Amino acid sequence: MSRVVVTGRIPKPGLDILRRAGHEVDVWDSEDQQPREQLLAQVRGADALLTLLTEQVDAELLDAAGDQLQVVANVAVGYNNVDVEVCRERGVVATNTPGVLTEATADIAMGLILMATRRLGEGERVIRSGTPWQWGMFYLLGSGLQRKTLGVVGLGGIGAATARRARAFGMNVIYSSRSQAPRELELELGAHRVDLDTLLAESDVLSLHCPYSPATHHLLGAEQFAAMKPTAYVVNTARGPVIDEAALAQALREGQIAGAGLDVFEDEPQVHPDLLGCENAVLVPHLGSATIETRTAMATLAADNAVAVLAGEEPPTPIR
Repeated sequence: MSRVVVTGRIPKPGLDILRRAGHEVDVWDSEDQQPREQLLAQVRGADALLTLLTEQVDAELLDAAGDQLQVVANVAVGYNNVDVEVCRERGVVATNTPGVLTEATADIAMGLILMATRRLGEGERVIRSGTPWQWGMFYLLGSGLQRKTLGVVGLGGIGAATARRARAFGMNVIYSSRSQAPRELELELGAHRVDLDTLLAESDVLSLHCPYSPATHHLLGAEQFAAMKPTAYVVNTARGPVIDEAALAQALREGQIAGAGLDVFEDEPQVHPDLLGCENAVLVPHLGSATIETRTAMATLAADNAVAVLAGEEPPTPIR
């Protein structure tokens, strides 16, 4: 019997997979993030870890677990919380959960596009605050999406799914990516690849779907916002540090861009205080994968990954 440590609450089907495989399962069963010292104590002697994106998987954590650790199964598609190189050096397999959260995250991206462009967040705050209002021809005017251009940074699975939704709203699609998308995908979306400078200049809505890495840290900052249309919007469902939040707040205040919709933040769960004062920013608390179906699929895939490695098999979704 192997010992599997689950560092936070996950849906029950994931735990059932681990237990049916005959493993001892130790779960931190709380919505609150586990204190680091307690986490280091919990992982001691673990053969497998199921980690959430709130946990830093680094040399310290691997040392605390011990040499018997075989796999770190991250219950997320992103893995910037996992030091993959350190895992490799120690012969620990690292996995993630790609694919299963594509549609849910694209739904959130499209929702943020609609909320930002139609000023729905501002409108709801008017109602909830009891602020007097009256219908008028120019009251809370937003921007329509038809015949506008969606610029996608990173046309992977989630970027493509967002583009499909935007096409249904009558938008045109351009994209910037490290590599050319398959021709059949470009034809399906009517999309063509451009460099980032062109994307910034031509996009009416810019949607971020790139992975986070040193190369994409603060990919959007003051210089990039200045290059965009003053009528443009930025949406981020990727990772918070892709955007310089201080520069974004300044661009929103000064009218360099029209608005923004953010599901992720640089220093979660903290949000830059300047953004909180921007009425033209829609801010939601990392809800990209927050559906019952998606979170269950993430937990079961992470459990499948752990069970496979512990059985000496190739996991379904290793981090390459």
